[in-house]
Amino acid sequence: MTHDPAARQDAAHPLRWRILGVLGVAQLMLILDVTVVAIALPNIETDLDLGRQAVTWTVSAYTLTFGGLMLIGGRAADLVGAKRVVLAGLLIFTAASLATGLAGSAAVLLGGRVAQGLGAALLSPAALSLVVSLFDGDERNKALGVWSALGGGGAALGVLLGGALTAGPGWPWVFYVNVPIGVVIIAALARMLPDRRAAAPRPSLDVLGALLVTASSGSLIYAFVRAGDGGWLTAATGVLILLAALGYLAFVVRQRTARSPMMDLSLLVRRPVATGTFLILMATALMIAVFFLGTFYFQHAEDYGALRTGLLFLPVAVATMFGADLTGRTIAKAGPRLLAVSGLLTAAVGMALPALVLNPVTAVIGTAIAGAGTGAMFVVASATALGQVAPHESGIASGIVSTFHEFGASIGAAVISSVAAASITGDTLDGFTDGFVLAAIAAAVGALAAAALTPPRRPAALDSDVRVNG
Repeated sequence: MTHDPAARQDAAHPLRWRILGVLGVAQLMLILDVTVVAIALPNIETDLDLGRQAVTWTVSAYTLTFGGLMLIGGRAADLVGAKRVVLAGLLIFTAASLATGLAGSAAVLLGGRVAQGLGAALLSPAALSLVVSLFDGDERNKALGVWSALGGGGAALGVLLGGALTAGPGWPWVFYVNVPIGVVIIAALARMLPDRRAAAPRPSLDVLGALLVTASSGSLIYAFVRAGDGGWLTAATGVLILLAALGYLAFVVRQRTARSPMMDLSLLVRRPVATGTFLILMATALMIAVFFLGTFYFQHAEDYGALRTGLLFLPVAVATMFGADLTGRTIAKAGPRLLAVSGLLTAAVGMALPALVLNPVTAVIGTAIAGAGTGAMFVVASATALGQVAPHESGIASGIVSTFHEFGASIGAAVISSVAAASITGDTLDGFTDGFVLAAIAAAVGALAAAALTPPRRPAALDSDVRVNG
């Protein structure tokens, strides 16, 4: 057992719930920026004359940078203090949001999205590290439930907000809206956050490791994106996937030999952490599939406006938050395995509905059901992965979870865009149907994997004291 007096002191911080609320709003901005853009994609596509691949990269450039540099953000939180990293990330994200809203070309738009991803990569793991360290025992489960509900529900609310902004002042405002909110949050957190630094910081950050994992993931995502035009079984697709595999292998070697590695690989192979990362990747990929398919189906196939499309995602937002909240309340009694499998099966059923009969009614009902399932998965993933890490590992563990969250979004957008390419660029519904079929099958297979991987131990038994080894 590890008894850390500093962690106990943070757990009793008198402003911890208020800090959670402000950090939650900051995290909400980052999550919203994955999905708030989804509803505006058709308008951005028209105004900036983007092709399908550029449209897909508008989502993936942000999530890939976000995920690829996340471990740097988590390690930086452990080395120099979470408060400094949170404030730096917020400043970069806010400035990049302004630049992205001003974009007049694809190059500026994608550059702004990369810069937003950099700010998010610093902010998110440091913020989650603070949540883990400020709360203990049953309070930590409740706090993680709130955090997950904001993430899952916020993603759905992003589509609603995106519809209102796109139909009103225009798509640049899906980025401009971050600016005043970011300034207010920076001022609030500068006063409220505890200023603590690690007792024995390592000398440097593993930038090479971050570049390796980001470049490898970029190669993989590019393979998926171009497969929609060039084909899945082509030499180019195979070469890109091979390059990604070699890059990941080089990353593993780097982590084993670097003087100051980004992460301890033994942490990733612990069963709770490995299970949590798998669940968070699946949940986010399925969530992005819902929004990507939904926004193009409603706006392209049904010719609905941005505001109407956004309103049709309101049931998804409510269902996602309901699933997260219910899971947060019951995970101590039901255990993570049952809830993980139930969440994935619920998502599979929801995706299967529009796959069988595609029309506006089945699309709304099916995506709402899938939203409830993914909301549950977000809570189980966080509680499982972070329930057994020591306080000094909380930053990097949070970074690992958040990394797979964003890689799931990148992979989900790339794969679904390519599978549904015929419908996104043409007049057929076959691509949308194929996308829902793939998502349903992936969720069902994921449920089988979760049944085998998820530890039966209940998180409630893990929170009183944190174990160093899971």
